[in-house]
Amino acid sequence: MATLTPVVTKTTEEKYRDYVMTSFVKAIQPIVIESGDGAVVYDDKGRAYIDCFAGISVVNAGHSNPEVLAAAREQMEKLVHCCSYVYHAKAVADLAEKIAEIAPGRLQKTFFANSGAEAIEGALKLARLYTGKKEVVSLEMSFHGRTYMTLSVTGNSGRKKRGGPYASGVAFVPAPYLYRSAWKDDEQCAEECANAVENVIRYHTSGDVAAFLAEPVMGEGGIIVPPKSYFKRVKEVLNRHGILFIADEVQSGFGRTGKMFAIEHYEVEPDILCTAKGIADGFPLGGFTARPEIADSFQPGDHLSTFGGNPVSCAAALANIQFMQKNNLPQQSLEKGEYAIGNLRQMQERLPIIGDVRGLGLMIGIELIEDAKKTPAAAKAEAVRSICLREGVLVGVGGVLGNVVRLQPPLVIARAQLDQALNVLEKALKEVSV
Repeated sequence: MATLTPVVTKTTEEKYRDYVMTSFVKAIQPIVIESGDGAVVYDDKGRAYIDCFAGISVVNAGHSNPEVLAAAREQMEKLVHCCSYVYHAKAVADLAEKIAEIAPGRLQKTFFANSGAEAIEGALKLARLYTGKKEVVSLEMSFHGRTYMTLSVTGNSGRKKRGGPYASGVAFVPAPYLYRSAWKDDEQCAEECANAVENVIRYHTSGDVAAFLAEPVMGEGGIIVPPKSYFKRVKEVLNRHGILFIADEVQSGFGRTGKMFAIEHYEVEPDILCTAKGIADGFPLGGFTARPEIADSFQPGDHLSTFGGNPVSCAAALANIQFMQKNNLPQQSLEKGEYAIGNLRQMQERLPIIGDVRGLGLMIGIELIEDAKKTPAAAKAEAVRSICLREGVLVGVGGVLGNVVRLQPPLVIARAQLDQALNVLEKALKEVSV
């Protein structure tokens, strides 16, 4: 009788090791997430973790939001796909109308894609078609995606290694990053950085600039919050040169910073607005929105997306926005963010490892340093993340120097959960300071 070879079932971690490409991350976190509810996720052993990263600023309305799930489920039972740029889909039309309602200024028409990178790519194409120009100006320390063109306009060498040469026709200007600058205050920072935009257009380009691309709050760069007057000053420069302003709200949009879109803090109307991440509370969707005269620059054959505007994702996004409006999540984010930043600045007085605390709403960065020279403490930032994980809190780490602990929880996080997360964070910071 033949002997049967026993079947060995691999664990999820082993399947990731053997079948999932993960070599592009330093180390995937040692946790198997099984489910989520609000601001909490649960691993496969049933342990709860307070999620202060929200899947990289995605589930703004909380994990498994019942209203979002109900809308997606209802749509799924009727229609999953029809290619919304060949046929009309009600969910797409309803969402586009809602975005026109909440978007700043005269932004009205939206193209739906599947991700933030696709949204940026499409926005750049649209800007070029509308203006008839080809070049782009972007910020140092910026991040706009991992496709060829979005990396070309990303000002972070750490994200671009081994991928070049990248597209030509891109010029970079200094980021309005006061903490590591020679400027004395926000106003000087805003003035000098806006002047740099003028100078780069004049001296670094051929004068054929279609768009200036910027994140209103720079996420991967380390939660860099530009001074209040920065974008007004820059917009004056752009207007003089006939250049469009593309606001990359992929990470900062949908209530994250205390307003529906972060650019609203600056009282500036972008010409094109790019969104993704928080748009559908975890369902894959991205988009870019423009004024009608800009949007209508597309001609037949210029652009398309097979899965863009998926009806299920659009239904989820509409329910997500309605939930945000009904529960005033942007205001909740503003209040909780001010509370958290206040607590963190008190920690900063006690802990020299904290060099800077900055943020808007629940988009918060804690920059860690080794000494008075502001030597970046990247290894300690990673250690803080590991300790927080051990203690049941998920945080992010980023920044161009790898030394910024990022807090971007779901906007529905309760005050008690936020307090618990801050207590764990302080414990971790003290532990790595020894």
